[in-house]
Amino acid sequence: MNHIHVKYHKTKYGELIAGSYGDKLCMLDWRYRRMRTTIDSRISNTLNADFVEQESDIIQETITQLDDYFAMERKVFDIPLLMVGTPFQKQVWEALIKVPYGTTSSYLQLAKEIENDKAVRAVASANGANAISILIPCHRIIGSNGDLTGYAGGLSVKKRLLSLEQNLLLV
Repeated sequence: MNHIHVKYHKTKYGELIAGSYGDKLCMLDWRYRRMRTTIDSRISNTLNADFVEQESDIIQETITQLDDYFAMERKVFDIPLLMVGTPFQKQVWEALIKVPYGTTSSYLQLAKEIENDKAVRAVASANGANAISILIPCHRIIGSNGDLTGYAGGLSVKKRLLSLEQNLLLV
């Protein structure tokens, strides 16, 4: 059986689980999110691998870059990613990566980006299934009306991440 190495990482924004498979990051997700079991099962089943709590070079580099991001010293990540999902989900996640630091987009804009503007709900669903939080910046997606919409880490964390990226003081 193959192994997905995982390490828990506490931040001032919440606790994350970093997971690597081979030499790529396959998970950076909020430990206590609502879809935890579903996400873990998808990754484990697709990779035919068990989770093992163990350090890896890619996890350590991810944590270093993540800490730099939280310290407002990094805007772009250069971690090799292994996206585990359907071809449609991967297409949405690739579009998410292109949403620049300090900006926001909407589900509709993402649907247009992947040239499927009728797929707004499917895009929202793929966004919610993202298992590589922050690096695949689903927190940058807001409602077309400007409202904050769901986020695996919770809306308060989403608001704080957006504030961080806009270099606003957190209250």
